[in-house]
Amino acid sequence: MSHSEAPQAPERGITRCRILFADQLNLARGKYVPMSEAQKGHARMCVGTFAVTYDKALVAAPGGGMLDGLPDMEVRFDPAALRPSWESGTQIALGELHFKGEPFALCGRTALARAIAAWRARGLDPMIGVELEAYVFQRDAQGDWVPYQTPGAFVYGTGPFTDPAGLIDDIWATAQACGIPIESINAEYDAPQFELTLRYADAMKAADDAFLFRQMAREILYKRGYLLSFLPKPFADKSGSGLHFNLSFTQADGSNVFADDIASGRLSEVMKGSIAGLIHHHEALAAIMAPTTNSYARLQPASLSGYWANWGIDHRSVTVRVSAETGSAARIEHRLADCAASPYFAIAALLQAALLGLEQGYPLPDPETNDGLETINTDRHTPHDLGSALDALEVDTVLSAAIGADLIANYISIKREEVRIVSELPTDAHRAYYLHYI
Repeated sequence: MSHSEAPQAPERGITRCRILFADQLNLARGKYVPMSEAQKGHARMCVGTFAVTYDKALVAAPGGGMLDGLPDMEVRFDPAALRPSWESGTQIALGELHFKGEPFALCGRTALARAIAAWRARGLDPMIGVELEAYVFQRDAQGDWVPYQTPGAFVYGTGPFTDPAGLIDDIWATAQACGIPIESINAEYDAPQFELTLRYADAMKAADDAFLFRQMAREILYKRGYLLSFLPKPFADKSGSGLHFNLSFTQADGSNVFADDIASGRLSEVMKGSIAGLIHHHEALAAIMAPTTNSYARLQPASLSGYWANWGIDHRSVTVRVSAETGSAARIEHRLADCAASPYFAIAALLQAALLGLEQGYPLPDPETNDGLETINTDRHTPHDLGSALDALEVDTVLSAAIGADLIANYISIKREEVRIVSELPTDAHRAYYLHYI
């Protein structure tokens, strides 16, 4: 019998559970436990995960427990709702954080659940489609990370000239095995950059899928010797990488509330209010959706990146793009974020800002009809650095209260320390500070 005809070993049984949650830095914190432990539906971890920066500097951030002895918090999850993993013999648990028996104020998944509930109270169920962008790195002869060699790549490229090592095939097959539905994958404008789009789902599932997909794709490529980086601007001379959220709402009868907006020529009150809210809170949203010092190298004029506080119909030079599609595919696309952001925190902020626009009756500016590159109909834009964006978030107390004041206070404190740390590094060390985490 040849080697290829040898009997295959049986699939190993599930022996462990990987419990995961996203912290405010969008790091996949967690632990492995035996399946016997996972059946309990909870696990304890130190609350101090909310008191550290990427480089593990401890910060006396509100709620992080540094000055209170670093007590435990608890992850609670449903043992009957575990998800398949990309690791053999493993299942994944995603849950909410609790502290002293109560929902933990710093939990991004809990903040998102509140935002979803607020929309559902109006009879609308938020639906989200997620588009992620990332570059691939490989090691050079010296062991340094350099761009993956894809000399035949071009925008909307597919196949071996775009991906000679078949990395996308691995990502696609693994996502399918893990139950993460992919909408499409293709090469982006600059090589070796890829756009990875997930199929839309209810807001919580969309956040779960995005969180797991990003971690899965990075881990399986890293094991092959490559680094998939979602850093917003890893190369000064190449395009930035964004995270676009496509937002719609399902009504009680299952239809899309935006279904007829473009066809009728009259935007619904829900669409007008949602856009107005996103524009009104644009500067503060930047701190949450563009959460690193590197993010502001991407957010520049004429970069198609969500820099300007503007909106338009089927216009890619604006931040809030209304798709020209109608019916079930009708949606708003928000183009400000990058993948350093926690999808839970970012979608919670997106939904709360949109809801404030509807409830507060914010005025809707005129749509952008200029080129959006050299001629723009607004002078409002994202702050020019993370520190200024944090200032904008801090003074936007209406948005902060809607998302969760305690969560915002902790986040601002951690991020201000990050700004200080990075500002003291040599310029050529800024990318290295983030590269292995994002």
